[in-house]
Amino acid sequence: MLELKNICFTRDNKKILNNVNLQIDNNKMIVITGPNGSGKSTLAKIIMGIEKPDSGTIIFDGKDITKLDITERAKAGIGFAFQQPVRFKGLTVKDLIEISAGNSIKVCDACDVLADVGLCAQEYLNREVNNGLSGGELKRIEIAMLAAKKSKLTIFDEPEAGIDLWSFNNLISVFEKMHDDIKGSIVIISHQERILNIADEIVLVTNGRIDKHGSREEMLPQIFGKIKPCHKLTDNEKCIKGGTN
Repeated sequence: MLELKNICFTRDNKKILNNVNLQIDNNKMIVITGPNGSGKSTLAKIIMGIEKPDSGTIIFDGKDITKLDITERAKAGIGFAFQQPVRFKGLTVKDLIEISAGNSIKVCDACDVLADVGLCAQEYLNREVNNGLSGGELKRIEIAMLAAKKSKLTIFDEPEAGIDLWSFNNLISVFEKMHDDIKGSIVIISHQERILNIADEIVLVTNGRIDKHGSREEMLPQIFGKIKPCHKLTDNEKCIKGGTN
């Protein structure tokens, strides 16, 4: 479905990505992980078209999308969730879900996607997406939008950032449900062990390169032997944001 060929990216004379080659097949749950500053989020932004590579090729569904902008890639079937969701003054939650779904979603279905992320439709459907919403609420709304969009490829850049433990626990179920319902591929940039544990495949990025890529069963022992956890969360949710040993 998605293939990156020899992707390079430099910012401020520093090589962020160096000859990255990666293939993501259809209907896969992929988690990209690695130390801070290794290039994970930059890689996600390049796939979406937020950043442009210095060199290399991006193939999506057999077509070269390297020169396509964000809007064109979204139309081609790629969705993206930011670490810090965007606020849309003047638009309601219902507006955004309808836009994401191509204006074809029924109100009852919009209510369902909000319920899946733990939000009461009656309370949130007509709320404006502005500063009155917390970061956790915005995160859930953005995930509901992407669930409604049903993209061929959906990318989440550290979806656990800034949300409470209840929301984090619920995220796992939401990702699994999206994977089952949409039958598209999901790419998650994450350090969290519980998110790594739902992956079909894990990609380890270090120093701007793909260090390893394999099944969850192959990768987890290698990852936790190589990357030092920075702290331990409730329910043994480990954060592997530290550097290499």
